[in-house]
Amino acid sequence: MQRAALFGGGDAQMAAGDLGELLVPYMPTIRVPKSGDRVYKTECAFSYDSPDSEGGLYVCMNTFLGFGREHIERHYRKTGQCVYLHLKRHVIEKVPGASGGALPKRRNAKLFLDLEANGDLSSDDFEYEDEAKLVIFPDHYEISLPNIEELPALVTIASDALLSAKSPYRKQDPDSWEEELQASKHAKSLVQLDNGVRIPPSGWKCSKCDLRENLWLNLTDGSVLCGKWFFDGSGGNGHAMEHYKETGYPLAVKLGTITPDGADVYSFDEEEPVLDPHIAKHLAHFGIDMLQMQVAENGLRDNDIKPRVSEWEVIQEAGVKLKPMYGPGYTGMKNLGNSCYLNAVMQAIFSIPEFQRAYVGNLPRIFDYSPLDPTQDFNTQMAKLGHGLLSGQYSKPPMKSELIEQVMKEEHKPQQNGISPQMFKAFVSKDHTEFSSNRQQDAQEFFLHLINLVERNPVGSENPSDVFRFLVEERTQCCQSRKVRYTERVDYIMQLPVAMEAATNKDELIAYELKRREAEAARRAPPELVRAKIPFSACLQAFSEPSNVEDFWSSALQAKSAGVKSSRFASFPQYLVVQIKKFTFGLDWIPKKLDVSIDMPDFLDINHLRATGLQPGEEELPDIAPPIIIPEDPKDRMVNHFVESLDIDESSVMQLAEMGFPLEACRKAVYYTGNLGAEVAFNWIIAHMEEPDFAEPLVVPVFGGAASSGVTGFGAVGLDNQPPEEMVSIIISMGFQRSLAIQALKATNNNLERALEWIFSHPELEEEDGEPALSVMDLENQTNANILAEARSGGPSIKDGPGRYELFGFISHMGTSTMSGHYVCHLKKEGRWVIYNDLRVCASERPPKDLGYIYFYHRIPS
Repeated sequence: MQRAALFGGGDAQMAAGDLGELLVPYMPTIRVPKSGDRVYKTECAFSYDSPDSEGGLYVCMNTFLGFGREHIERHYRKTGQCVYLHLKRHVIEKVPGASGGALPKRRNAKLFLDLEANGDLSSDDFEYEDEAKLVIFPDHYEISLPNIEELPALVTIASDALLSAKSPYRKQDPDSWEEELQASKHAKSLVQLDNGVRIPPSGWKCSKCDLRENLWLNLTDGSVLCGKWFFDGSGGNGHAMEHYKETGYPLAVKLGTITPDGADVYSFDEEEPVLDPHIAKHLAHFGIDMLQMQVAENGLRDNDIKPRVSEWEVIQEAGVKLKPMYGPGYTGMKNLGNSCYLNAVMQAIFSIPEFQRAYVGNLPRIFDYSPLDPTQDFNTQMAKLGHGLLSGQYSKPPMKSELIEQVMKEEHKPQQNGISPQMFKAFVSKDHTEFSSNRQQDAQEFFLHLINLVERNPVGSENPSDVFRFLVEERTQCCQSRKVRYTERVDYIMQLPVAMEAATNKDELIAYELKRREAEAARRAPPELVRAKIPFSACLQAFSEPSNVEDFWSSALQAKSAGVKSSRFASFPQYLVVQIKKFTFGLDWIPKKLDVSIDMPDFLDINHLRATGLQPGEEELPDIAPPIIIPEDPKDRMVNHFVESLDIDESSVMQLAEMGFPLEACRKAVYYTGNLGAEVAFNWIIAHMEEPDFAEPLVVPVFGGAASSGVTGFGAVGLDNQPPEEMVSIIISMGFQRSLAIQALKATNNNLERALEWIFSHPELEEEDGEPALSVMDLENQTNANILAEARSGGPSIKDGPGRYELFGFISHMGTSTMSGHYVCHLKKEGRWVIYNDLRVCASERPPKDLGYIYFYHRIPS
């Protein structure tokens, strides 16, 4: 038998009988995929190589993991697995016919890989052909497929099953129908009436009724009509469907869903949501520009007529010709369907040297010591993503001038192949209800979720998330006794309120609102947007000003009193992340966003916000908790607390109650989730609303001697006492062991938020083999320990220093709420600003620093 070159291309020539004999020793290692097995045949576990790559992809016939040319040997050495399925997709340019056009696609072209076509290649000029071979290590024998006659039946069945397997990222839940959409049969030949209809960017209303929501734009005649309940569950009078029955115009797009990446399109004729490959052209017919409008009808550039003021235009720098960027650090990321929040955050994260060193710098060691299934290892996936963004391997300019001309001719924004973060997203979002869906998410929440994962998965001796961590000193004062209490907590983001009352253009805002209402009443296009201009100094002042404490219980008075609280920095982080709190709730409790312009500084000095601690002449509040009221029946081990005396965020309670939930259930939800906000409490309600005592008053278990102690601290810790089971359950649901949850709650006086911080700051206390890592004596000694004091003594975990910073990046959001819209990231690299808009990476000409949502500052060395 002749040996075949693995990376060459020569095939081993052997007799038919030799093939079966050659595979006999490896038969026990070859498996047929079962239902539920994930087959990774589209992407390498360690890189973004695919069958489209030069070296193709090698799929293990036992684990079904895929590996690129650079990583296949690593898997072979680690596992001893010898048989792999080598997949390669070839791009073939069609031969021009006699008339000059390309010949039709060949009937014998093979396509069996679940891959997307290259967006830079026209389907009219190129076609694809897939090739599959079996490769046997260590001698690198290649056996071309199909080869039914010569191969053992098991090998043939396994190979066919791998080739026909669907992508592991195709979800079956209703929220991910977007991935299964088919192009409408009407899209290519859709007739659009030249009736002069132009659709304004807002102020829409059904042309047959007064509805202003759930509106659909008919792509044939431009009619704006309401839908029915089955479009999105929000209700309607069905006028869009009636219009179709009257006219036969088949396609409609939902207003409010149009982004640069697409829109929700429905086909009345096909009776299902569909894709419209020509959606940009169809929308432009009615004056809706998804990407940019370079020339107006009169030949003038659009920005010569009027400035672009909408969020979508300004943040994406529409109307400006942007130069594409390629190479290391300039790699785009594919939008997987509302995954732009992840793309924006990860671009910012991997622009930070500490994260580059931790993951990309340690890449060989991380890969070598990754588990047998690297798709389920956080550090491996972080290293893979970081290398994909920073190596430059997936950010190369087009090589063929005719392709560039074609792209420009079709008026598409230039974009690169980039990387697809589907494997990364699948891992970091697993078991998370929101991030695992295809719905749009809040970039700030994802940032904190990522930091949580970084904390739980240490890599080497350096924890890169240390650069964000800082201590917050909270000062609470009883207004009647004037006594104070100082506490500290860990945080990663500085949240700045929007001081709307400090707007410098109030007269313009009032005039704009009057014109907007008049235009709405007259069904005219709205006036040019006027955005509130807020000084950054006003937001900073609002952050530092004392705020009232709802239902404050004074330990000095042993009664309710008025209280105020203020926050200061007990330490300054190396990298300061600032969130502008643009998102709020409307009168209908629907989340909405404040469209404001804030003059964010390039250089920031917050040294004046340094905490000072207890001052001379200040007297501390006694360390006494609100009283517990003991029920008259001594046999009842459940005691009712006065809800008014508990530390419950009443504003969160009222937000939930306004949504229609029972008041007592809302109180329990806020209490049992540690006052972490209405959104977290809402999740608790959804998880517990079927329980029989859902709407019963709040009760808190008291164990051992606590029930007979009269007045005692809630959750008082002792070796005989146990934390509330609800709190223990919440921590267990986050993936921690029960005994570790109990340890954390006992060490923090049953404060849920501090307990989670305690767990993340004690990775060495993770349980091993089900046994607690702490002895009883150790636990007793740590009962009243404070995580923040430990952080101070720990050294590297708090990177304190001067509070002077320079801006190097910001993430912007376009849209009306966190439930919709689009995210874009701007980063300053090599002295210039760069815009990262999913796959489009370009030099920024007008970075909209005043419209950002999350800002990234680095400390200026002293």
